[in-house]
Amino acid sequence: MAAASLSSSSSAVFTVSSSLKTRRHLTKTPQNPFLFKHSSSSPTSHPFLLSRKLCRVQATILREDEEKKVVVEESFQPKTIQGSPRSSSPSGLETWAIKLEQSVNVFLTDSVIKILDTLYHDRDYARFFVLETIARVPYFAFMSVLHMYESFGWWRRADYLKVHFAESWNEMHHLLIMEELGGNSWWFDRFLAQHIAIFYYFMTVVMYALSPRMAYHFSECVESHAFATYDKFIKARGDDLKKMPAPEVAVKYYTEGDLYLFDEFQTSRAPCSRRPKIENLYDVFLNVRDDEAEHCKTMKACQTHGNLRSPHSYPEDAFEDDTGCDLPQANCEGIVDCIKKSVTSPPSNQKQII
Repeated sequence: MAAASLSSSSSAVFTVSSSLKTRRHLTKTPQNPFLFKHSSSSPTSHPFLLSRKLCRVQATILREDEEKKVVVEESFQPKTIQGSPRSSSPSGLETWAIKLEQSVNVFLTDSVIKILDTLYHDRDYARFFVLETIARVPYFAFMSVLHMYESFGWWRRADYLKVHFAESWNEMHHLLIMEELGGNSWWFDRFLAQHIAIFYYFMTVVMYALSPRMAYHFSECVESHAFATYDKFIKARGDDLKKMPAPEVAVKYYTEGDLYLFDEFQTSRAPCSRRPKIENLYDVFLNVRDDEAEHCKTMKACQTHGNLRSPHSYPEDAFEDDTGCDLPQANCEGIVDCIKKSVTSPPSNQKQII
């Protein structure tokens, strides 16, 4: 009887221990699938590590059905107000503030969309030119505020600057593509897009300084609309687009030269895991649409304070050693927080290490 009891107890302990190990292996940081906590399990069992090891081979493979796999999750819909992206439960006041911020963003986005729908319901390339002129503005607005923080010695985060520059670089090439397609041929379209962009820049600077979370959510709304616009266009005009040649600027950007910056803005995937094919104009718009989906994911991750990290910041053996890769939190959350901490914190604690 004693032996049977001891055997039963040992079995229970082994079951609990195995369950804890499994649960420990599967734990990952919310909002960013790259940020896995310390784990003692085999690194080769992780799909991200496997993709990193095989990326040099997979980068040369063109999959026929790749165009069907890029979908923006429902959480990226601008009209879905889900509350705080933080891992901890927000307070009642913070929840109210988040809902207010997102409601304002949805209202502003919908207002602009109605204007564009009225002006460009039958002029697709001109509409895309206006969209891309506007879409690239937030990223160098973010960088302007981040450089200001650096100049004042408040905090420094190199990954934010790198990723936002890569995002602006990507949007700039979208704009060049639309210009080559004749989207900027009419002076009124140039006038409208440029003046909206100027207003949008200053609005974003103020919004980002006061509430980075709100600014990132607004950009998420804009990118989500861009994704939906291109997706609708591809479905309606796909057969015609496949018969048209790709612009030279698109071929060079997506397939030639150093693709470091192309990988840099796609923070939800491993570098060199996406290598587009460009054979016709359909492929161009397909990849522009997929770029907008990647921007959407990055903007979603940014809404968690201190959660953004360059995909190139992970070493090749990031999951082969036992060091872990949890992110430290950024020092400041908006200009009010920066000013408060610059007064109350010693100088050595005011900057992030690059």
